[in-house]
Amino acid sequence: MASDIFRCFLLQAVFTVGSIFLFGFLIGWCNRRFYANFGRYGRTVCILTGIVGTPVHEGAHALACLLFGHRIQEIRLFSVNPEDGVLGYVRHSCNPRNFYHRIGNFFIGTAPVVVISLLFALIAYLLLPEMFLKAMQEVSEADFGKFGGVLVGFRKGLAVIFSYADRPAWWGFLFLGVLFCLHMSLSKADVKGALDGLFFLLLLYALTDIVLGLLGNGILFSFTRGFLSAAGFMNYFLLLSLLLSAAAVAVSWLFRALKRR
Repeated sequence: MASDIFRCFLLQAVFTVGSIFLFGFLIGWCNRRFYANFGRYGRTVCILTGIVGTPVHEGAHALACLLFGHRIQEIRLFSVNPEDGVLGYVRHSCNPRNFYHRIGNFFIGTAPVVVISLLFALIAYLLLPEMFLKAMQEVSEADFGKFGGVLVGFRKGLAVIFSYADRPAWWGFLFLGVLFCLHMSLSKADVKGALDGLFFLLLLYALTDIVLGLLGNGILFSFTRGFLSAAGFMNYFLLLSLLLSAAAVAVSWLFRALKRR
């Protein structure tokens, strides 16, 4: 029983916490590379893309604050500050003895990665509902108990997305997605806040799995399958966000190459 509980706990942690940090790191690297490739124009490009991306980034932090009962002390959705270079921020406070508040620190810190990926899904549904539903059907049929099954489901889902490239609405979806993805990066303060809540989130996972495991392996396995399926949809859009970020980097490298000629 103990091994089953640990296996389920590990799967849940890897496909949520692990995925969020992994994709957050990779998308952050792409974004830094994107702006660096524009050289002295990088700051200007960041401000232009930030008109859309920064309010969404900070709004994600603020939404998570409200969901987890944190008090928002000060918020700046978008403002160009030449002194510190910061385009926006959310300052919040909580009761450090409140277990729910401490778990909230993880979601508040990682909110741009999670919320923007879900917002990306919403845009896909609003602009191209048929595409969205077909892609989700492919992802839902993936076997989330096997890594290979996950990759096959994601590949089929992405194939559906890119098969709609001949639609004008698809390019609008792509453009908005890139603007959002370019501001998904987590700051050092975001990561620090998320790490503060990480232990409490993992503790919640462990306690839940122990209780379900004591009730019966069937209940624990059913819960884990449902949990992984829900996490799979989030990971699918995180992967799509990473691909868009990588595409943006490719465009910036092209700009850099042309500039040197």
